[in-house]
Amino acid sequence: MSPDRFSPHRTAACLLMLALAVVAPANAQQRNPDQMMGHTVLDEPAATYRFERFVIDSADGQRRWRVNLGIPVKVARAAAPALYALDGNAAAMVLDQPMLAELAATPAPPVLVLIGYDNERRIDPAQRTRDYTAWIDRADDENGSTQIVGGGALALADLIERRIRPEVQRRAHVDPQQQTLWGHSLGGLFVLSTLYTRAAAFQHYVAASPSLWWSQGAPLGDMETQFVENNHGHPARVWVMLGGNERSGNRGVRDMSNPRVVAHLRRVSGAAPDAAHALSERLAKVPGLQVQYREFAGLGHGPMLPASFKATLSALYGISDRSATPDPL
Repeated sequence: MSPDRFSPHRTAACLLMLALAVVAPANAQQRNPDQMMGHTVLDEPAATYRFERFVIDSADGQRRWRVNLGIPVKVARAAAPALYALDGNAAAMVLDQPMLAELAATPAPPVLVLIGYDNERRIDPAQRTRDYTAWIDRADDENGSTQIVGGGALALADLIERRIRPEVQRRAHVDPQQQTLWGHSLGGLFVLSTLYTRAAAFQHYVAASPSLWWSQGAPLGDMETQFVENNHGHPARVWVMLGGNERSGNRGVRDMSNPRVVAHLRRVSGAAPDAAHALSERLAKVPGLQVQYREFAGLGHGPMLPASFKATLSALYGISDRSATPDPL
């Protein structure tokens, strides 16, 4: 942990962030955490993509991951690239038929691997908090009680490699050397920890709005340092994406009378607002990595999920960049 993590200057910056949270424009508000999926392309007749669903159970049978697999209807001769997307239920809500049609018309349409949880929730906060974080977090909640959460990222990475990927390969003809991992927020953090611990698992890593504040900024510590020192030229392309409002510290309109909101804002002060940009600059110095940083003007944390997913489809597969098209909350 850096010595200036809790310096007077940092404290002042955190207070400024809290003030911005009260006065920021409404278009930066978070989505409803209880939002359901509703109707998506998964429910529509196959035109250019057909979707198959399979479920992976945990060893004890208590947990279930739902994978929606998008396979181009027109079978290509060559093996297809594959995009593995966390928060798969939310990612499915971003897709529409024009987007799928444009993907299907590209020279190498990707197979879409949407990894979510076996329910109808857009986001499952409790499960993703456990699965997407490689570090245990001990933090006070809105009642002042210490919560110990997280730490399941390495187990999820194993599950993806040993159980989800073989099933994808059984169902679709994919190229093992053209595989991408995308994640937003805690999912972006999972992308980074996977890069740090098993860089050969994917060829492309997209970390959108990674939650570098997690566990008082632990992701900015030893795991990153060891990776930077020991990667030794292993090739990978890395995208780091961030909303302009995130980098400026503008966290949107928040109800500061809500103890849960105040507790969350206190936690996210574990990393500076521009930590993701600084991280991209450090990773760009690692031999073998091709790093691109992209900032989305005027966007806050929540809207970065659809924007970054659309931008990823454009950057990797050449379709129109729809990231500036707003999605309804």
